[in-house]
Amino acid sequence: MRARIHTAVITVFVSVVLVASISHHLFHDLFTIDIISLSHSYLSKATNPNLSILDQPPSSPSKSLYPNNPTSQSPSNSPSPSPSSSSPHTKPGCGAHLLPARDPPDSILFPDWEVVVVSSLSNLPHPDPTIPSTCLFQDRNTSPADAGGILPFGRRAFYRCVMPLSSRRQRPFLSPALTDSPEKADTCQNQPRMIRWNFVTYESLSTEDDVILFTKGVNSRQGVNLPAANLRCKFADGVTTAVTHSFQEVFRCPHPARPVPDLTRITLEIGPEDGNKRVVPSVAVYEPDRRTLADGAGRSLLCACTVVYNVAKFLKEWVIYHSRIGVEKFVLYDNGSDDDITNVVAHLSRSGYDVTTFLWPWPKTQEAGFSHCATRMNDTCTWMMYVDVDEFIFSPSWRNESQPSKNMLQSLLPNDTTSSKSYSNDTMASLPKIGQVAISCLEFGPSNRRSHPKEGVTQGYTCRTRKEQRHKSIVRLDAVDLSLLNVVHHFDLKVGYKWKKVPLEQVVVNHYKYQAWSEFKNKFRRRVSAYVYDWRDGLNPKSKDRAPGLGSKAIEPEGWAQRFCEVNDTQLRDVGRSWFWLKEPSGDRLAWQDE
Repeated sequence: MRARIHTAVITVFVSVVLVASISHHLFHDLFTIDIISLSHSYLSKATNPNLSILDQPPSSPSKSLYPNNPTSQSPSNSPSPSPSSSSPHTKPGCGAHLLPARDPPDSILFPDWEVVVVSSLSNLPHPDPTIPSTCLFQDRNTSPADAGGILPFGRRAFYRCVMPLSSRRQRPFLSPALTDSPEKADTCQNQPRMIRWNFVTYESLSTEDDVILFTKGVNSRQGVNLPAANLRCKFADGVTTAVTHSFQEVFRCPHPARPVPDLTRITLEIGPEDGNKRVVPSVAVYEPDRRTLADGAGRSLLCACTVVYNVAKFLKEWVIYHSRIGVEKFVLYDNGSDDDITNVVAHLSRSGYDVTTFLWPWPKTQEAGFSHCATRMNDTCTWMMYVDVDEFIFSPSWRNESQPSKNMLQSLLPNDTTSSKSYSNDTMASLPKIGQVAISCLEFGPSNRRSHPKEGVTQGYTCRTRKEQRHKSIVRLDAVDLSLLNVVHHFDLKVGYKWKKVPLEQVVVNHYKYQAWSEFKNKFRRRVSAYVYDWRDGLNPKSKDRAPGLGSKAIEPEGWAQRFCEVNDTQLRDVGRSWFWLKEPSGDRLAWQDE
C-alpha cells in the first residue's frame, strides 16, 4: 500500500514539473512562431497599393499583415484631421488624447516581451516627455512605462514597458495605450496591433541628395540583399521613389519630386512596380531638410563613434584616454541605457570634452548605427574612429613618452597628397587615396577578476589571448561608399580609395572583451549582430561575437575568471598609470576615477 502511495506521489510530482516545462516552452514557441509567421506573411502576401501602411484593412486576426484600424481611410482619399479633431485610432479613455491620424503612436514588440511605444510629443498623456507613464494593455493589465527620452530624428517620445504575463496569452497582440489614469480608461480593443521588431522600418535620415531608410527584416541574411529594382520608398499620399541601394538594413532613394508633408510616415514598398506590392510596417518619419551638426568651429579632424548600452562606469576612462591621444569629438549612439550615462556625459562636457549623445534604442543594429553616424557626421568630422567603449588604441612606442599627445593618433592618418617631386599631376590624380586605416585587435580576458575593476578596464584586465583578431578602423567619411555597407567596424569605400593596414607591432586595439562575469553577462542579451534575432537561439553559432564555449545560455562557464589568458600584457596599464595618475590631498587616483 505504501509503495502505491509513494509511486502515486512521484507520478503527480513528475506530471506537475512536466506540465510547467511544456507551458514555459509553449509560450516561448508561440512568441517565436508569431514573430516569424508575421515576417513570412508580410513577404508573401499582397497589400492594397492604394492605401497607406497605416490603413491596410485586416482580413482576420490570424491573417492580417499589419496592425490597422478597419475604420481608417486612405490619406489619398481623405484629408488628415487637424490636431483638434477626434481620431478613429483610439476609443475615448484608452490612452486618450487627441491623436492626429498622420502620426498615431506606435508600439514595437522587442525580445523578452519588452514593448516600446513611440509617440509624437502632442500625443502624450502629459506635456513632459521625461515623466514616466503607464502601459495599459488590451486585457486591462498594466505595467510601468519608463520614459526613454526624445528620439533626435523626428522628435518623438520613447517609452518602454514589459508586457504582463496574462497579456502574452492574448491574440492578436494589440498596442498598449499610454495613460496616466488606467483605472479610468476604457478597454483598448481599438488599438492597432503591435509591430514585430524583426520586420519594420525604424529610422530615416535625409541628405541633400536622397533619403536613407533603416529597415529590419528585408535583407535578413548576411551577404544576401534584395535587389533595389524590387523596392521603392513610399511617402505620404502614395508618393514613391525608386530605391537606388539595398544593403544590410540600409536603403537609399531620391527625395520625391513634389513636396510631401514633414514628419509623415516613410517606409519601403516591396514587389514589382506593375505587380502586387507589399509594405513594411514603419515608425520612421520623413524630414526633407538635412539638419547638419556642423557649427562655426569647423570640421574636426578625428572623431570617434560607437553604439553604447549601460557603459556609464566605463565611459570616462575611454573618453579621457582617447581625447588625450588625438580624438577631438565623441559621438555616442545610446542603445536605451538605463544607468547613469546622462550624468557622466554631462560631467565630461563640463570638463571640456566634446561628447554628443543620440538616442538610438534599436537593439542589434550596430551596423545601421555606424552607417547613420557616417552620414550624419560627414559635415562635422573628416575621419571617424569606429571602436567600442571596451576598446583602447595603443602603440608600444608610446611607452617611451612621458605625456600623451594628440599627434599620437592623428599621425596614423595619411595626407591627401603624395610628394609632387615623384609624380606628375596626371599620375597624382589617378593614384588611390587612403580612405581607411585598419588596426588589428588583441582580446583580453577576465584576468582572474570577479567584478569590475574600480581603477578601470585598462588597469584591471592584463591577461590576453595570443592570436591577432579582426581589425577595427578609422574611416575617412567622404570616402565611404554610398551603400554604407560595413562589417566589423570597417566600411566599403568609393572607387579611388584604398585601405591602409597598420602592422600589429606598430599600433594595436586592446579589446577588453571577456570581462568579469558580472559584467560580461549583462552584454549577453544585447549582442549587436544584425543577423541574429536573439542570441539565446542557436542561430549563427560560429559568430565571433559569441564567447567561445559559452553557447546560447547566459550561465557562467566553469573557470571563466581564468579563461582567455595566454599572455600577461601590462603595457597599457603601466602607460596609463604614468600619464593619468593624479596626486591630490584627498588621495591619489587616476584621472577617470571619481574624487
